[in-house]
Amino acid sequence: MILKIEHLGIAVADAGKAIQTFEKLLGSCRTKVEEVASEMVNTHFFRSGESQIELLESTDPDGVISKFIEKRGKGMHHIAFLTDDLEAEMKRLKSEGFEFISEVPKKGADNKLICFLHPKFTEGVLVELCQEMNH
Repeated sequence: MILKIEHLGIAVADAGKAIQTFEKLLGSCRTKVEEVASEMVNTHFFRSGESQIELLESTDPDGVISKFIEKRGKGMHHIAFLTDDLEAEMKRLKSEGFEFISEVPKKGADNKLICFLHPKFTEGVLVELCQEMNH
């Protein structure tokens, strides 16, 4: 079951500038920085109520975020929904006709197991499903 919006992912070209912008906007400092080497990205998290804002900074010119910014410009990248059972949610959504970018969940930032739905099935929006990983 989808529990809530976990975070909004925003692609940024200049992390330093974006961090300053969101610190001013939210009136608080970022809560976490984490590199996700497999995705060639640094993530910068801010808390906003029960949800988070995730700034995505590419660590490689050939990385997915660099390519996204080249194609679409900086800005909204994805919306992530927290689920309590990622495998069950993937199965449910497949039965509803959705397709995934990858059929196998992988480790993401913030101690989450993640997968992405293909945006052609979600009105052009990249949707991430995430679940807390067991310790």
